[in-house]
Amino acid sequence: MRLAWVALPVPALDLLTYLVPDSFELPPVGARVLVPLGTRRVTGCVVRTSETDEGSSPEPAFAEASAGREIESRDHDEDGAGQLKSLIDVIDVEPFLPQPVVELATWLAEYYACGPGDAIAAAMPPFAWIESERAAQITDQGRSMAEANPDPAGQEGSLAILRALAPGKPVPIRVLARRLSARADSVAASPVHALVRALERNGLIETTTAMRGSGTAFKTRRVAAITLAGLELVASGDAAPTGQAPPPAAQHRAGADDPAAPHDGPAVAVGRRQREALEMLRGSPDGLSLAALGDRGITADTLKRLASRHLVAIRSVRVERDPFAMEAGRRDQGALIRSQESGIRNQESGEDAGTEAEGLARTARALTDEQSAALARLRALAQSGQFAVALLHGVTGSGKTEIYLRLAADVLAAGRSVLVLVPEIALTPALVGLFRDAFGDRVAVQHSGLSDGERHDQWHRIRRGEIDVVVGTRSAVFAPLPALGLVVVDEEHDASYKQEESPRYHGRDVAIVRARREGALVVLGSATPSLESYQHALTGRYHHLVLARRVLDRPLAAVRIVNMREEYAAQGPDAVFSEPLRAAIAERLARTEQVLVLLNRRGFSTAVLCRQCGNTVECPNCSVSLTVHGRQTRRARCHYCNYSTLVPTTCPACAAPYLEEVGIGTERLEEEAGRLFPGARIARLDRDVASRRGATVSLLTRFGAGEIDVLIGTQMIAKGHDFPRVTLVGVISADVGLGLPDFRAAERTFQLLTQVVGRAGRGERSGEAIIQTLYPDHYSVRLACRQDYPAFFDEEIRFRRAMRYPPHVSLVNAIVRGPTFQAAMEDATDLVRRLRAAAASGDFRVLGPAPAAFVKLRGEHRAQFFVKGTRRAAMRQAVQAVVAARPDLRRRVTIDVDPLTVL
Repeated sequence: MRLAWVALPVPALDLLTYLVPDSFELPPVGARVLVPLGTRRVTGCVVRTSETDEGSSPEPAFAEASAGREIESRDHDEDGAGQLKSLIDVIDVEPFLPQPVVELATWLAEYYACGPGDAIAAAMPPFAWIESERAAQITDQGRSMAEANPDPAGQEGSLAILRALAPGKPVPIRVLARRLSARADSVAASPVHALVRALERNGLIETTTAMRGSGTAFKTRRVAAITLAGLELVASGDAAPTGQAPPPAAQHRAGADDPAAPHDGPAVAVGRRQREALEMLRGSPDGLSLAALGDRGITADTLKRLASRHLVAIRSVRVERDPFAMEAGRRDQGALIRSQESGIRNQESGEDAGTEAEGLARTARALTDEQSAALARLRALAQSGQFAVALLHGVTGSGKTEIYLRLAADVLAAGRSVLVLVPEIALTPALVGLFRDAFGDRVAVQHSGLSDGERHDQWHRIRRGEIDVVVGTRSAVFAPLPALGLVVVDEEHDASYKQEESPRYHGRDVAIVRARREGALVVLGSATPSLESYQHALTGRYHHLVLARRVLDRPLAAVRIVNMREEYAAQGPDAVFSEPLRAAIAERLARTEQVLVLLNRRGFSTAVLCRQCGNTVECPNCSVSLTVHGRQTRRARCHYCNYSTLVPTTCPACAAPYLEEVGIGTERLEEEAGRLFPGARIARLDRDVASRRGATVSLLTRFGAGEIDVLIGTQMIAKGHDFPRVTLVGVISADVGLGLPDFRAAERTFQLLTQVVGRAGRGERSGEAIIQTLYPDHYSVRLACRQDYPAFFDEEIRFRRAMRYPPHVSLVNAIVRGPTFQAAMEDATDLVRRLRAAAASGDFRVLGPAPAAFVKLRGEHRAQFFVKGTRRAAMRQAVQAVVAARPDLRRRVTIDVDPLTVL
C-alpha cells in the first residue's frame, strides 16, 4: 500500500492520508497533488509518503511534527466500512516546495498549534493552489418562474437568486453569494448555499463543477520575429506590392525555409504594411512584441498573414514582473542611503551629488574599531559552517547595516545564500536598494505589498536558483533559498515579526529554527533588543556583540522631556504642540533642516464623546471606539473590522446633540502643523497613506531628497530610516501605549522612544529630541531618553520575574469566541476546568477565564485564559488536547503560543 500524507489549505484541518494509485509515481515530499475533500477537489502538498502498510511509523524527520495530527480521508459504503480515498492527480514531478521548507512549515504547525495546511499555505507563492468550484445556471423552468415575477421590489431568497441568474450564463456560487450579500435588504442574511441546493432539487437551476486556478501564473507576451525566409525576401528587395507577384527567385526563397511551403504556384503578395513589418523585425533579431508593433501601426491581422506565409514566427515569451520597476529613483535612493549609513554627508560642502556620493563610497570602506571587531567575530562564526546566533546590539547610527552587507559578501563568496528580514514593508525599499547596489540583480524582494504577480515571479526566480539574496518581511522566512548560510533579522525586537492570524508564528523565531536546520548563522540586530534575546545573550546562549558608539563618534541626540500637565495648564486641554517643540521646529525650518514628528495613532480624532451621557460612539461589531478620519469626509471608522459611518450629529445612546471629538491622530497633527508653520512642506506617513501602492517609497524618497521639511507619522517613521538632514525629533503623547492592559507595554514604549530618538543627529549636525508626556518619571520614558538599555532591562526583568511573565516563563494565550458573551465564558470555563485537571502535575498554571480586553471583536464575543509555565511543549499539548475533546469549539478557539500581546 502506497500512502501520501497531505496538508490542505483548510483552517484547523490536520494531515489527511490518501492512497497513491499504481498509475502514479510516488510523489516526492513538497509536491502538489490534487485530492478529493468532501464534494470538492483541492490542491494539497505532500508532507510525507510511505510504501509500507498503513500502520507504519512516520519517517524520523516528521515523527514529532505529525504525531497525533494525522487523520484519514475515507469514503464510506452502506455498511459504514471506510476505504481510503485516492489521489486524483500529481501536479509536480519534482518537489514544488523544497523539503527543508516543508519540514520548517511542519515544525511551525506543531509548535504554534495550528493546522499543517495553514503553515504550508504560508510558505506557498500566490496562484499555487487550484480547486474545484461550483457554478449555478438557471434552467428553462427557473427562467419561467423569474419571468412570472418581474417586479424586483421585495424579492427575497430563492427569487433573488433566479433573477441574478436570469441572463443565462453560469455564475460561481461564491460570486453569487457576494453579490447578494452586498444588497441592502433581507437577501443579505439569506443562506445562499442552502437556497442553491433547494433550487437545484426543484429543477429551477443546475450546478456544474469546474477547476479554478492554474497552479502557476507566469505573464507572457506575444512576440513576432522574422524568419530566414523573411530575411531573404527583404534582403533581395524583391518583395512585390499587393497585387503583383514577386520574381520566381523570390518565390522560391519565401518558401525555402518551410518544407511544407509550395515552391510552385501563385506568387506570394507582400503589401506595403507587411513590408514595413518585415523591415521593423529585421532590425530586431529577438523580435518585437505584438503590442509594440501595434503602436507602430502594424495590426495583428498583418502579422497573421505574414506568419501564414512563414515569413514571420509568432511565439509566447515569459515576462518577469519586476517589483523594482515601480520604485522610481531606486538607484538614486540607494546612493542616498549609502551616504546616510556611512554618516559622513556634509550638508554644507556644496559638492554636486555625484562627487559627494563617490567620496562617501570611498570613506564608507573604513570601519570603526567596534564594527571591525564585530565583523571579525561574525566572519569566524559564518566560516565555521555551524549554526550559531549572534545578537548585534548597536545603538542607533552605529553602522549595523554596513556589517550586514560585508558579512553577506563573505557568505556569498563561499557559495551560500543570504536571507535578510525586516519588520515593515516601508523598510524594504532602502535595504533592497543597498543590497542590489552591492550584489546586482541576484537580489529578490518578498513582502505582501507586492502584487500577487510580482510575488509569484520573485518566488519562482528564487526557486530556480537565480537569486542569492532575499530581502523581505516575516513571510520571506519561507523563501526557497538553497544552501542558506546567513540569516539577518534586522530590528529583531519589532512586534511586526509576529503574525496575528493563523499561523500565529514569530518570524524571528522561525528564522532561528530554519538556520539551525540548515547550519546557518543568524544575526539579530537591534538597538533595543527584546528581553528574550538579551537574556539569551547574557546567559551565553547567543553571542553578544556590542556597538556602543555611533559612526564617526557622533553624539546621541540630546533629549528634553516636556511635562504635558504643565502645558495643559498653560495652553489649555487642546494643546497639541508644546511651546518648546513649537519653537524648536520653527528654528529648524529657519535653518533648512528636517524634522520628524511621531504620534502612534492614526486618524483625526480617536473618539467621539457625548458630553451629556459620557458614552463614546462605538463600533457595532467591536467593543472599541470609532476613530474619526478626514476633516472633509467626516467618517468614523473601526480599525479592527473596517466598519465606517458618517460621524453622527446626535448621540446614539441618549440622542443629545452634545458630541465632542477627543484625542488626536496623525491627520489632526498634520493639520495643526500646517496651521502653525504655513510655509513648511509637511507630509504624513501612516497606514492610511501606505495603503496606496508606491506611496511609501515615493514619500520617503522625497523626504530623503530634502523635498519635505516636516514628516509626521506613526511608528512607521521611528525605525530603520537614516536621514542625515533630520536634526529634530518630536514625540507627541509618548505614553500613549503605557495605559494598555498588556505586560509588554513598558517594553514597547521604551523601544519606540529609543528608536525614534535615534533618527536625529545622524549627519554632521547634532540632533535633539523633545518628548511630550504625562508621565515624565516612568522608567521606560526616562531611560529611553538616556538610551540606557541595560538599566531598562534590569528594571523590567524584575517586574517580569515578580509577575511570572516571559522571558521568565512561557505563555500561551487562548481566546474563546461565541455568539454571546455568556456562551463564550461557559465554553472557556469548561476548557479551563479540563486544563486544571491536566495541570495537576505542576507543569503549568492556568489563569482565567476572564473577559478579553476587547470583549467583542468583528461581531464575536470573546473570553480568554492563560497558561503559564516553564515546559512549553506540555502546555501546548494540554491546550490542544482539551480543545480536541470539544470538536464543536475547534474553529472558535484561538491558541497563541508565545504571544506578544494579550489584548
